[in-house]
Amino acid sequence: MSAAASFSEALARVRGVEGWMTDAQARALWDAAEGLRPPGQIVEIGSFRGRSTIVLASARPDGVQMVAIDPHGGNDRGPQEYAPNAEVGDSDYSVFWENLHRTGVEDRVRHVREPSEAALGAVQGAIDLLYVDGAHRYVPARADIERYGERVPVGGAMLIHDSFNAIGVMLAQLRLLVFSRRWRYDGRRGSLAIYRREALGPVAALISTSRQLASVPWFVRNLLVKVAVVTKLTPLARLLGHTREHGPWPY
Repeated sequence: MSAAASFSEALARVRGVEGWMTDAQARALWDAAEGLRPPGQIVEIGSFRGRSTIVLASARPDGVQMVAIDPHGGNDRGPQEYAPNAEVGDSDYSVFWENLHRTGVEDRVRHVREPSEAALGAVQGAIDLLYVDGAHRYVPARADIERYGERVPVGGAMLIHDSFNAIGVMLAQLRLLVFSRRWRYDGRRGSLAIYRREALGPVAALISTSRQLASVPWFVRNLLVKVAVVTKLTPLARLLGHTREHGPWPY
């Protein structure tokens, strides 16, 4: 099977691939990757079973390289899954490649099975599109945004999953991005935040900061939904607009 030739085809192919990516988020990834020109490079941090990897790899033009980084250690693979589990990680790794093969993109991705902090040296040159969906704790999330973000040139893009959602990611955003004059906030698709690397003047920086702070109430809402889910307070989750069709967790 060849790689999907259109977004709708790619979306159909990832329907059965486990992961936390909405259709709107997949569209944002597709558009960002499709708009690149060779020579260029996409780097994905956090692949899990390949849902986002397949979309990005299908969309990238020929001549644009893609590197997917994931240690597949069985940890940081979903909500409240922090402890390493080699057996689970090996299973994820096997399914990841099965999914890439089934959707025709296995030859369009170079995979690095290492933690992101150890994989930085495996990525050469500039990163024109960076997708961050690795560990959501503050320290690793901050390190991913900071270290890999430094490699994104002016005009490049960085998309971060679980923005305004996971506490660690939110804290990293506050520290590095909300008040930054090097990154322009370009909106979000649910919990997928989109940033463009630009040198911002005072007015543009203020607008970017204001737009991000406007999503803080949504972040608070998500925290309350998570509390309701964990404590099984279903009526509260429904009151906050979270229903079963959204999945077990807000994203």
